[in-house]
Amino acid sequence: MSFCIRELQLPHDYKQLAVLLSGYWSEPTSAERLEEDDRKLYEVGATWKDENGLLAGYDRTRRVAVNANDDIIGYVWAWRAPWTEPGYIYITLVVAPESREQGIGDALLRHAYDWAEQLGASALMSEVWDDHPQALTFAKQRSFQIERHAYQSVLQLKDTSLELMEVEPEAILACNGLRLLTLAEEPGEESERKLYELGCATLRDVPSFLGDVPDFIEWKKWNLQVDGFTPELVLIAADGDRFVGMTNVLYNTTTNGLYHEFTGVDRAYRGKKVALALKLETIRAGKRRGADYVRTDNDSMNAPILTINRKLGYVPLRGNYRIVSSMEKVKEALTAGKSRPS
Repeated sequence: MSFCIRELQLPHDYKQLAVLLSGYWSEPTSAERLEEDDRKLYEVGATWKDENGLLAGYDRTRRVAVNANDDIIGYVWAWRAPWTEPGYIYITLVVAPESREQGIGDALLRHAYDWAEQLGASALMSEVWDDHPQALTFAKQRSFQIERHAYQSVLQLKDTSLELMEVEPEAILACNGLRLLTLAEEPGEESERKLYELGCATLRDVPSFLGDVPDFIEWKKWNLQVDGFTPELVLIAADGDRFVGMTNVLYNTTTNGLYHEFTGVDRAYRGKKVALALKLETIRAGKRRGADYVRTDNDSMNAPILTINRKLGYVPLRGNYRIVSSMEKVKEALTAGKSRPS
C-alpha cells in the first residue's frame, strides 16, 4: 500500500479523523467535538527539565497517514500536559483495520519517537484494548510492556432490578447526616472550586493515577466544559456546606447513554456507603432521562468500586492495558527492525 505521513490539515481533516477514532474509542466522537477539544489546548508548547533532569511542561504533535486518495488511514497524537508524570510522553496511535500490516504503525510511531527524543523524554506510554491481540503484539514487539489493566463495564438500564430502584440514595446518606444535591441546585464558582478540591484529593487515591492534578482552570475546562456535560448530572454528597462525595456523569446523545466518569469520596467519609448512594442516584438519573445504559471504567486494583459495580449489576466489557517503554528500548526496536510491519 502506498501511503505518506503528513501534518493535520484542519478543519478539513476533522470529519475523517472522527470516523477513524470512533472505530477505536469506546464512545463515538464527531468533527465538532474534536474541534471543540482542540480549542481548549495550549497553542504553543513549553517544555523543560525539572530538578531531577526529567521532562516537564507541555507540548504535542500530531500526524496522519493518508493513502493515494488522501484518505486518512492512520493517526498518531503524542503529548504531555503540565500535570503529566515527569519524563513521560503519552501516545494515541490508530491504524484503520483495512490498512494494517503495511508499515503505517511503524511510520507513525517513528514520528512520535523522534519528536519525544528531541524534547528529551525518558519514556513513552499508551493504551491498547485487551481484546485486540494484534495491537498488543505490535506494542510488545516494539518493547512496550503492560503496566496496568483497566476494565470497562456497563449497566443496561432496562435490566435494572425493581428491588434496586426501591433503595433511596437520600436515605443512605441521611443515615450519616449527609445530603444529596446536584451542581444545578448549587451552581457557581464556589461550588465548582469545592468540587475541584475534592476531585484533587480523591484523584490521587486512584490506583492508576500518575503525575499531578491540573489547576482549577484546566480542570474545569476538561470536566465541566465538555461534550455531554450537564449540571444536573454532577451528583454531590454534602455534609452541611462541605462536599464529601462527587460523581460526574456525561450524556451521549448519539448513543443515548451515560458515561460515569469519576466517583470520589473524601477519606474521612469512606465506609459510609457514599459511593453506593451516588451510583444509585446515577441509575435513577439515567432512568429519568430515558437513557439506555450507564458505562464506566475502573482500574483492576480498585476493589471497592469494582465490588459496588458488580452488586449494582454492571457487566464487565473489554478493558485496556496501559503500556510503557523507555525511549532507549523503543529506539532499539525501531532501529533493529525486530517487528513485522503493522
